[in-house]
Amino acid sequence: MNLPTFKYHPDPVATGSVIVSDVKCRCCGESRGYIYVSNIYCIEELNGVICPWCIADGTAAKEFEATFVDDQPLRQAGIDDRIILEVTTRTPGYDSWQQEVWLTHCNDACAFLGDASRDDVLSIANDKLQVIGSEGMDEKTLKTIAQNYRPKGSPAFYKFRCLHCNQVLYAMDYD
Repeated sequence: MNLPTFKYHPDPVATGSVIVSDVKCRCCGESRGYIYVSNIYCIEELNGVICPWCIADGTAAKEFEATFVDDQPLRQAGIDDRIILEVTTRTPGYDSWQQEVWLTHCNDACAFLGDASRDDVLSIANDKLQVIGSEGMDEKTLKTIAQNYRPKGSPAFYKFRCLHCNQVLYAMDYD
C-alpha cells in the first residue's frame, strides 16, 4: 500500500518517523503496513500506534486532540494559520534532542528532509552558512563539530528545503 503524500515531510520512512509495521492503528483500527513512531503531543500515550493515513487526513489529530509538531516556531515566523494547521496536525513530526523546530522560508513551512549527512555538515562549516540553533557559535567550533559529526548523534543537524526557492536550510540541536 502506498503511503499518503505529505507536502512538508516528503519521505517519512527515510527520516525514520514512519516504519514498516503490522501494528493496528488505534485511530482507524486497520493494519496498513506502516506506523508512525515519532512525537505525538496529546494526553494519551500513542507512540507507535497511529498510521500515516490517520495523520494525513487529520483524523488522529481530531480524535485524540493531538499535534505532531510544536506550532510556536511557525507562529513566531508569522506563517499562515492554515499552513501551521497542516504541519502540526496532518504532517508527521521528527525526533530531536530538545523541542523540534520546523524551519520556514519564503513565508511557508519548509519540507523536512531528515538528518543532514556528514558531507552536508562539512559543507555548512566550510561555506559559513547560517544554521538555526548555532547562534553565538564561532566558526572554529562549528568546524570542529562538523569534523566529528555523525547523523543521529549529538549534536544533530536537520535538513530542510524551501518549497518555493529550493534553498536548503539546517537546524542544529543537541542533548
